Amino acid sequence: MAPGLVLKPDGRQSDTALAIQRGVARLLRDHNFVLLHEFTLASGRRADVIALGDKGQIWIIEIKSSPLDFYVDEKWPEYRDYCDHFSFAIPPDMDQGLMPLEAGLIVADAYGAEIFREASNHPLHASRRKALTADFARTAALRLQIAWEAGFAVL
Repeated sequence: MAPGLVLKPDGRQSDTALAIQRGVARLLRDHNFVLLHEFTLASGRRADVIALGDKGQIWIIEIKSSPLDFYVDEKWPEYRDYCDHFSFAIPPDMDQGLMPLEAGLIVADAYGAEIFREASNHPLHASRRKALTADFARTAALRLQIAWEAGFAVL
């Protein structure tokens, strides 16, 4: 990292959500996925985590840090149109019974995560997969470019 530059959280997530995000990232990397946080879909909705697998599969993981966070979220069913697998990720102390059975379930903390319920498979149409994969690549490249321009080492 360049001297004097400090990465700061963007402030939109609670400490619990950031811990879940970190654990989910570790789990996904262990399963050969690359991922982006806060990814804007063509619908304008922002997915907490979108992941691209080594065979082109696309997963979206919606982080829920508390029951209230889940109850006030009415947008999550829209994410299913943009992924092959949709899951919720929650902290270990949250009631798993609150999460809809039609979604996968990941329990995570800052140190790791475990898939408690597999997400159902609903393959994307080829044209949407192609568009999402291109958007994913462009977003990842842009984020790297911004980091490089800010003086961060980009490998």
